[in-house]
Amino acid sequence: MKIENLIAIPALCIYYKVELSFFDNLNEMGLLEIKTIEEMQYIHSDAIFEIEKMIRIHQELNVNTAGIDVVFNLLQKIDALQNELISTQNRLRLYER
Repeated sequence: MKIENLIAIPALCIYYKVELSFFDNLNEMGLLEIKTIEEMQYIHSDAIFEIEKMIRIHQELNVNTAGIDVVFNLLQKIDALQNELISTQNRLRLYER
């Protein structure tokens, strides 16, 4: 993996004004994958959108990491149900014609 695609977690802590333990907790809960290279922790740049959502939930709504885990699990279920609904609607259209 190229280091150009990675973002240093200490830099994120400074930018978003969160503790390093916040990222460690997200990693422990499986919400975030941390790469360690030469004793420095990084995240992949593709994960920044999800991380920003987690940080906003944490800071603006004062939700702890366990609550963020619940919220993201519910959001995944909603997405799955929406995809299933679209699929069912598409199949129904076939029978209506």
